[in-house]
Amino acid sequence: FQGIIEAYKSGVTIQGNTTSLGRWDFSGSFFFSISAITTIGYGNLSPSTVAGRIFCILFALFGIPLNLVLLNEIGQLMLLGVQRCAHHLEEKFHWKIKTALLMKSCALVTGLLLFLLLPPLLFSDKEGWTYEEGFYYSFITLSTIGFGDYVIGMNPDRTYPVWYKNVISLWILFGMAWLALVIKFCINLLE
Repeated sequence: FQGIIEAYKSGVTIQGNTTSLGRWDFSGSFFFSISAITTIGYGNLSPSTVAGRIFCILFALFGIPLNLVLLNEIGQLMLLGVQRCAHHLEEKFHWKIKTALLMKSCALVTGLLLFLLLPPLLFSDKEGWTYEEGFYYSFITLSTIGFGDYVIGMNPDRTYPVWYKNVISLWILFGMAWLALVIKFCINLLE
């Protein structure tokens, strides 16, 4: 047992069994790509060859700016959708409330539900985490802190559905766009 621990500390990993958890299948590769271009960097998965590291650098050099453009576009589309919804509600119910206040409230509540309050229920089911751990993971991931103490799909005792990592990767993209809007709103308030 001590030999295994020493080998692990030296960087030796067991190949060809469940310890790899399908990390480089499509879902694992997609998840790695998303965590690289969003700069989350959980630290649980990294290229191990020189060629892989060089490719990762080039991928990140182009992927990070493209991701920022994508997140901005997603954020603008979310904002447009919320604006349309707020205008529709204002017209339908003849509310005298400022559209901006209604829009920001709708965006905040919808985003809280979709990106911070409901996902921990999925993580509780699929990962066996408590709701608080899932909420923590959600915020740490979407804020791109990415400590790596909680990472989805890594428990060898659990079987994960094929769609799981792909859906979480998309959740990360949309959730980061939403959180960027919230942070921008907070910055505007502070200024």
